[in-house]
Amino acid sequence: MSESLQALRGMEDLLPPASGTWQHVENTLRGLLLDYGYQEIRVPIVERTELFKRSIGEVTDIVEKEMYTFDDRNGVSVTLRPEATAGIVRACMEHGLLRNQRQKFFSTGPMFRYEKPQKGRYRQFHQFDVEALGFAGPDIDAELLILLARLWRLLGISHVSLQINTLGTAETRQRYRADLSSFFRESFDLLDEDSRRRLDRNPLRILDSKNAELADLIARAPQMTQYLDAESAAHFAGLRTLLDDAGVAHTVNPRLVRGLDYYGRTVFEWVTDRLGSQGAVCAGGRYDGLVAHLGGEATPAIGFAIGLERLVELFALAGQPAPTRVPDVYIVAAGEGTSRLAFRIAESLRNDVPPMRVEVHCGSGGFKSQMKRADRSGAQVAVILGEDEVAAGAAVLKPLRSGPMGAGTEQQTVAVASLADAIRPYLAGPLTGPVIETVR
Repeated sequence: MSESLQALRGMEDLLPPASGTWQHVENTLRGLLLDYGYQEIRVPIVERTELFKRSIGEVTDIVEKEMYTFDDRNGVSVTLRPEATAGIVRACMEHGLLRNQRQKFFSTGPMFRYEKPQKGRYRQFHQFDVEALGFAGPDIDAELLILLARLWRLLGISHVSLQINTLGTAETRQRYRADLSSFFRESFDLLDEDSRRRLDRNPLRILDSKNAELADLIARAPQMTQYLDAESAAHFAGLRTLLDDAGVAHTVNPRLVRGLDYYGRTVFEWVTDRLGSQGAVCAGGRYDGLVAHLGGEATPAIGFAIGLERLVELFALAGQPAPTRVPDVYIVAAGEGTSRLAFRIAESLRNDVPPMRVEVHCGSGGFKSQMKRADRSGAQVAVILGEDEVAAGAAVLKPLRSGPMGAGTEQQTVAVASLADAIRPYLAGPLTGPVIETVR
């Protein structure tokens, strides 16, 4: 017997009813960003490998260990995107969206990194990515962080906190990098293999080490704030003032760096203690040098990414069930010649103003089995069609649960032409009935 086909390790199926929770979280994010003036952009999942090597940096775990890279049939090295920023910047450059323009974009979809799967971290994972290009001042930095603070409130998530830092300019980072390299070289024997490998190429990444044995050493290392130029310091102070004015609590974490080489000046993370070791829910920062590094004109830019798997889990832990979408009306058609009328009624109700959510019973099943399905659907009322009703141009309207018409309302026979008017009172106001399962 052949082995059954299963999903690849670290690539998870998303099934109902969990998909309903995802839709609610994604729609909340999408609506919020549209309200703030951001537009959706969609870029390919597959890009030339060179794009990620040049943007992310070759001396990173992502490029060295985690990318899904292969040659296509023309021998071109291509990669499943490990993150979205590089592709969005490439699209803006390719289509001339940055010449004397300012752009505010969001994008969502799957990303791919080959790493050890664990709770909240998968080889195919999903991110909501937000980018603002052409904005130089701290006001756009503040807008993104204020926007995120509003998102947590909209989703009822409270166990998140904001950490921020500044990495200065490329010139100040160069001086800082030299001193940091000298500091860690003095304790070379204490460094782990990854830190030794990063020592010459990018010692800032050592600050991001998750090795607990290096914590004391990293705590004694020089801090970036000691090397800041006046303009970067003013930018950071301006950001903090705007956050204070908006009531967005934050902590300056001088050891906070981002794992990608293109970041400078403002960097930030929203972290939580509710997801175990996977503490970062949202992270981002400025990448003012990336467009020029990829061959375009110098363009200030900032962005962030939210891991949707972690965000959905936080939403569930907050005890906020996602709204469930159930039909208003379930149409039961039992008997010869009832199906055609059922579909005509369904489309008529869907075309009504405002439209109703209608489910028509499809497939075989007697009257009793159809009524059981009608009740399980969560619909407020059932429209029942039998051969006698079809002949009379009528339908039976049966309440399935208590609502604004009151518990115990009897079923009634209604002319097909008057069905919408008869159904409307049952759909007004709060309804009560069996709990429809949601993901927690």
